[in-house]
Amino acid sequence: MTHTLSDQLTPELAERATSLLRAFGADIPEPGELVVRTPITGGTLLTLRPDTVETADAAITRADTAFRTWRTVPAPVRAAVVRRLAELLTAHRAELGELVTLEAGKIGAEAVGEVQEMIDICEFAIGLSRQLYGYTMPSERPGHRLMETWHPLGVVGVISAFNFPVAVWAWNTALALVCGDTVVWKPSDITPLTALACHTLLRRAALDVGADPEVHQLIQGDAEIGARLVDDERVALLSATGSVRMGRTVAPRVAARFGRCLLELGGNNAAIVTPSADLELAARAIVFAAAGTAGQRCTTLRRLIVHTDVVGPLLDRVANAYRQLRVGNPLTDGVLVGPLIHAGAHENMRTALERALGDGGRMVCGGERVPFGDDSYYVRPAIVRMPAQTAVVREETFAPILYVLTYRDLDHAITLHNAVPQGLSSSIFTTDQREAERFLAADGSDCGIANVNIGTSGAEIGGAFGGEKHTGGGRESGSDSWKSYMRRATNTVNYSTELPLAQGITFT
Repeated sequence: MTHTLSDQLTPELAERATSLLRAFGADIPEPGELVVRTPITGGTLLTLRPDTVETADAAITRADTAFRTWRTVPAPVRAAVVRRLAELLTAHRAELGELVTLEAGKIGAEAVGEVQEMIDICEFAIGLSRQLYGYTMPSERPGHRLMETWHPLGVVGVISAFNFPVAVWAWNTALALVCGDTVVWKPSDITPLTALACHTLLRRAALDVGADPEVHQLIQGDAEIGARLVDDERVALLSATGSVRMGRTVAPRVAARFGRCLLELGGNNAAIVTPSADLELAARAIVFAAAGTAGQRCTTLRRLIVHTDVVGPLLDRVANAYRQLRVGNPLTDGVLVGPLIHAGAHENMRTALERALGDGGRMVCGGERVPFGDDSYYVRPAIVRMPAQTAVVREETFAPILYVLTYRDLDHAITLHNAVPQGLSSSIFTTDQREAERFLAADGSDCGIANVNIGTSGAEIGGAFGGEKHTGGGRESGSDSWKSYMRRATNTVNYSTELPLAQGITFT
């Protein structure tokens, strides 16, 4: 498509974005200096007024005030808001998915899948509202009961990234609300319209069930606005998703005020393919994990560590599949790879490929820009065969580049796998149980997510999501991630008429 046709498409997309906002019941933003672009064409969808420091602080105040009452509402009653949100998301699944495509560039199937993930976490949170369990422990003192209880924590600040503009917010918000917290959300300034849609649906859900809509606040803007959540002592927990660089800035500032951080930062995910692997299954998993979302997932597969005996046939399969991937407008049926988010992402990809080739890498396929328009950035996913795990391979480039390394011994493969700063997601492809168990053992993968015979991306909400090392150590979504959003109290109840002291101490 020529630049002229791209220009013709932008007004249609802008009109559609406005129509979708109306469908959610959202107010159309007043024009302002925050420009919302679509990566589909690079053109402008809308402009809106960002928050100021004063309006952001006012939003935190409203959330803090609402918390004083919300924390006293029984958890199963709080879940009514989340249940109604799930119903509204189900009713608007297609429309919200389309808005995700317009703002983030995801293909339709992935965008709707992200909305389904929101519905799934709402269902999880609804059940969780009756399972915020504490332990009862045996006391060493007769006539005493020792137990723990969990209480709402406070205001939860959520800073989310463009690549999952709605799901990560839902992970945090659904759990925080049933745990008795209130939420202030600062979305990426690249995807403010999806945030406005979600905020509208949540406030409607609260009103529909007779709850206080002030339990959720939305603030829009740049890093200065996000900094209000970082530095305000009323924000008890800051859940931040983004780059390692962002995490290095945020974590010490929150720690300095003794707040809590839940960090989901970079990933440089790898898969090991052993000689026993089912190569057809592995190839399918690799293609989606490496090329899905145009490589713009924190769980994207970026390193492929393959045994020398099978690297040839495996690469033939993967490269052949890559060459058949249809790259283009994500609103078009049959397209599997949409655009990079902006020019900066394309420049980062181009620079990384130059460095890889300069390090002795060999381009197997892909890497070139696909013509669409001057202001949009479509690329063919790249595969690069590397002689060693060089500096560029150890870095995360948020683009569809798959580096291929080889190994002969599984211990060496695991060493290569772990020899990066990040520790989010990982996989091994094998039909040998010993190899699988070795990978999952304490001295195997050092990542927060370790899979066998599936790719590195596409986590289910039932498991805790997060990683180690430079990935930040946070856990969101399933399992016992809810504990991040609550405070623990240890309680001792003396129901006797005596006053024995612990450890047998006498004080008379």
